[in-house]
Amino acid sequence: MTAKQNERYSIQIDDGRSINLVPSANHEHLNEKQLVDYVEHRRRFIEWLREQGKHPKKREGYSDYTVYETAYKTARFDRWVWGEEGRYTIPPTPEHAENYIDDVVVFREISNSTKGKTEEALMRYMRWVANTSHTEQWDHQQLFRSGGDDAPRDYLTRRERRLVREQALESDDDGWKVAAIVCVSLDAALRPVEVARATTEWCDVVNQMLRIPKEDSSKNEDNWRVSLTGRTATVLKHWLEERKTIEKYEGRDELWLTRQATPYDSRSLARLLRKLCDDAGIDSGGRKLTWYSIRHSTGTYVTAERDLKAAKDQLRHKSAKTTMKYDQVPVEDRRRALRDI
Repeated sequence: MTAKQNERYSIQIDDGRSINLVPSANHEHLNEKQLVDYVEHRRRFIEWLREQGKHPKKREGYSDYTVYETAYKTARFDRWVWGEEGRYTIPPTPEHAENYIDDVVVFREISNSTKGKTEEALMRYMRWVANTSHTEQWDHQQLFRSGGDDAPRDYLTRRERRLVREQALESDDDGWKVAAIVCVSLDAALRPVEVARATTEWCDVVNQMLRIPKEDSSKNEDNWRVSLTGRTATVLKHWLEERKTIEKYEGRDELWLTRQATPYDSRSLARLLRKLCDDAGIDSGGRKLTWYSIRHSTGTYVTAERDLKAAKDQLRHKSAKTTMKYDQVPVEDRRRALRDI
């Protein structure tokens, strides 16, 4: 890239620095027409970051330092997407972003803090993409904190899993629905998007499993058979029978709907979990408990009780590498080991 081109493809920021809209490693992947298109895409994104990205309603942007870091981290992500797809494609999808975190960022030889900053950069990018295109919102629970905490992020202990299940069974709200959502999610480690997509056709209570077709599988291209315990299959059977009597489900195949007759999302599920935890007397202890806390706990304990292969299949990961982040001994198991030695 010539000096004149470099000036054309850059944005000046404070301290005499500039943000290169198209790093040389990205430029090598592009022909002339693709370059023009990508420059426009990047310029709009970076201007949005500077002018309103932090608080769009307040028209408050990020600092130039944050914009600078975000620009280069997202350019690297774009380059990875092109390599995965074998072609230039813009904008990236939520599936691209999730796979990049699971298959690349998790295993890079960098600090957890840097991994967290990379996640945050992608979350900014995908929020802008969703707001400026027909791409869906990226439903992602951040694994790493930019402060450097260990991954996966906060999960429920064995005792808390039991208390949440018991509280869901005790609750009189919504009949069998809440109990079914909780019990199935504890077993199947359902992501929020999978709770929203779940249909009655997934349910095989006789064989105690969920059969998730590939078109509904989050981030996957294969059909999945996910194990359920006998207890959970019984709860699900009662919910399916009760569901037939509820008017708002007539003509619809969603397995669960909110009181407003809309599919659940990460926010509504997080509120549900917080209420269950509060009612069960579970102290978060400074943790940020979300629906992914259930998924992370399932991955952690299936790995501890069986192996990575079992956890990979139950969590529906395409790659065993993704599951490796759950290969850590829970604190209560380490405490038990200390008592035994």
